[in-house]
Amino acid sequence: MFMLSNFLLAIARLLNFILSAYIWIVIGRAVISWVNADPYNPIVRFLVQATEPLLARIRRVLPVMGGLDLSPMVLILAVVFLQSFLVPTLQQLAMTLR
Repeated sequence: MFMLSNFLLAIARLLNFILSAYIWIVIGRAVISWVNADPYNPIVRFLVQATEPLLARIRRVLPVMGGLDLSPMVLILAVVFLQSFLVPTLQQLAMTLR
């Protein structure tokens, strides 16, 4: 049981790190959309490729707000929700297995 508990704790920590990193990736994508970034820059391409699939889905559902793209904010809120729900749930599950 200790191994499963430790495994779930490790998954919770890794998931927390990945979700935190993704928030920063979305923020970076939003910042580069404000400036005239070179679309052939490898960093810009990574940010676009890492975020566009989710942002495009949100844009299809979210109405246009006077030319303001709120999809990055909605995505960040969704990631924060997942971070606030999944990580503590996994941690509590791991603690009950000890």
